[in-house]
Amino acid sequence: MTGFQYSAPVSVEEAVALLAVDGKARLLAGGTDLMVQMRSGRVAPSQVVDIKRIPGAIGIRQENGGFVIGAGTSCAALGEHAALCAAWPGVVEGANLIGSTQVQGRATMAGNLCNASPAADSVPALVAAGARCLVVGPQGQREIAVQDIPVTPGRNSLAPGEFVLELRLPARPAGASDAYLRAIPRTEMDIAVVGAGVNLVVAPDGTIIEAHVALGAVAPTVLLVKDAGAALVGSKLDDAALQRMEQAVSAACKPISDKRGTAEYRKSIAAVLARRTAKIAYQRAGERS
Repeated sequence: MTGFQYSAPVSVEEAVALLAVDGKARLLAGGTDLMVQMRSGRVAPSQVVDIKRIPGAIGIRQENGGFVIGAGTSCAALGEHAALCAAWPGVVEGANLIGSTQVQGRATMAGNLCNASPAADSVPALVAAGARCLVVGPQGQREIAVQDIPVTPGRNSLAPGEFVLELRLPARPAGASDAYLRAIPRTEMDIAVVGAGVNLVVAPDGTIIEAHVALGAVAPTVLLVKDAGAALVGSKLDDAALQRMEQAVSAACKPISDKRGTAEYRKSIAAVLARRTAKIAYQRAGERS
């Protein structure tokens, strides 16, 4: 690891200025990806800009019926927030599968997102949730969908000087819930071979009125499979609807083969995983109706 300057700005404006003036500066939210990349020599920043002292960068607050999560908020903190866990259990599940318990004490969902790994555990549930990001930079601030942040593996859509300050989850109607599952070679602390996030809104009679299905590790970026969600709407999660969803999932997958699994295996397991995740989300939604 080469030498670098460490900065801990106390305002958005100061952080943006530091990042914009130095093209080799890197932002630090939790640091669990950045520090590994620096130690391995994959990146060699001239400056590390730690955003955790910026007001609002750490913490979870309820706003307009939804939740705002600061970009420096640890994944462990999400699991300790009772209201967030009740409203968005799938989002919390994804965050709490990142690394070990010790890693989760530092890792952040914003960092997991901006690292732009197709296998990022927190991203499929965020995409299925319709989560959005508050991005700040030299041109001011803008709000964009989480799914528009990753562009290709390891590359995000943020312009020079920009960074994610907040993640925003929408308000929950009655009868709504979500779930996240992944398949891994080991029992713990591994990279997802496939991840599936499902977000449902269910009417009092058990009919699904809104459904979103997102998949990780089966394409260059997380996929929001609109046809899979549409296959569930109007059903009570009967087998025919699940089969239609599975077909849509399999058709959307564009996986690669690597040491963790072949493309054929990923495509097959994605459909199975989406079915299991949908069943969990449906059960939870029924409990909240």
